Formats: sequence, C-alpha cells, structure tokens
Amino acid sequence: MCGRFTLIQTAEALYQIFHVEKIPDLEPQYNIAPTQMIGAVLYNQASEQREFQKLRWGLIPSWSKEARIGMKLINARAETVAEKPAFRSAFKYRRCLVLADGFYEWQLQNAQRKPYYFRLQEEKVFGFAGLWEQWKSSEDDEITSCTILTTQANELVQPVHERMPVILQEQDYDVWLNPEVQTPQLLQHLLHPYPSEAMTAYPVSKIVNSPKHNIPDCIKPL
Repeated sequence: MCGRFTLIQTAEALYQIFHVEKIPDLEPQYNIAPTQMIGAVLYNQASEQREFQKLRWGLIPSWSKEARIGMKLINARAETVAEKPAFRSAFKYRRCLVLADGFYEWQLQNAQRKPYYFRLQEEKVFGFAGLWEQWKSSEDDEITSCTILTTQANELVQPVHERMPVILQEQDYDVWLNPEVQTPQLLQHLLHPYPSEAMTAYPVSKIVNSPKHNIPDCIKPL
C-alpha cells in the first residue's frame, strides 16, 4: 500500500516536470497522511490544459452516503481497479497525477515496523497514478477526493513491503490524463512497478509514524 509520502519540491521544479501554470508556492510536506489535502494534476477538458488542484486523500465514491468511506479507499489495486465499483468509473473518466518526490513503507522486523524512505535516484518530483471523484453530502457539502494506485513491489521495495505506489513514467502522463482514453487494456499497460535501478531507499526514524511530525528529520537517513 501507500500510506505516507512527501512533496518538498518548489513550484518551479513542479512546473519543469508537469508543465502546469499557476502552481502555488507550497509548504514542504515531509509526512503526508490520509485525509490531508494533497497536490494533484488533472486535465481540464474545457481549457484543454493540465491544471493544479488540491484534493483530499481518500476517495469518496459519488454514490457513497458518508464521507468516512474515504479512509478505507486511500489506495486502489492496479490489478482490479477497472472492476471495483468504488473505482471503475473514475478509472475510466477521472484520472490524475498525485504529486510526490518520495514515499514511505514499513518493514516488519521482530514484531516491530521499521520505516524506510523511497525516492528516485535523481531526487526529482514524479506523479503517482491517481483517480479522483466529486462527492456531495445530503447537506450539499462538496468534497473532491482522490486515491493512489498500487502495484506489486519492485526488487528494491519488495524486501520492505509487497506493494508499492504506481509511479508513472513522464512520457505516459498525457495518456493517463486524457479522459478520451478509456480502454482498460491500454491504461493497465501503464500500471507497472517503477524500475528499481532508478530508485534508492534507506531507513528513517520512527518519528514518521505520527502524521503530527512534518519536519526534515522525517527523511533523514539513520
């Protein structure tokens, strides 16, 4: 699964990769957790351009009666996303890139969970494969939420956890964001583990276990 990640890059660094105008200056986030507002790139069909939005992490299907279901839907398995009622409509029509530059996974060692931090060798920002939905409560409160797709772990992540978030290749961003692309087989082809040789990992402090800690020490190597 993917339950925590980081985004500490500048707006300029985000623009260089995602080519989105009007990205606000973002505060560095060293320990992003579910239910928080996170940065994402969506495709605006009206303007025919990519745009930056903040979405709540934890997808709330449009048919859900309660928002709290989002806590259970922070991730969607790439292998079954086209079939699951909570995700299949968004997978077809509402895909996004969740902005990140690293993520955490926990390894079970002697009945204790040891956190590791994973990032790209180049230390640049990337896009997780995400889905988004708009939900309206009975009181007409609106929430735009998202989930992060996961896949089987690559060779680097596998000793720590059996799953990892789907990191899309930059050349695949246009296809992933294009709402006119709706063929499950074509989309599924993009959802594979990121090459392990292009990534690096190291153990970090257990302070990351609490989302209250949003400080540089979260990503400091032990």
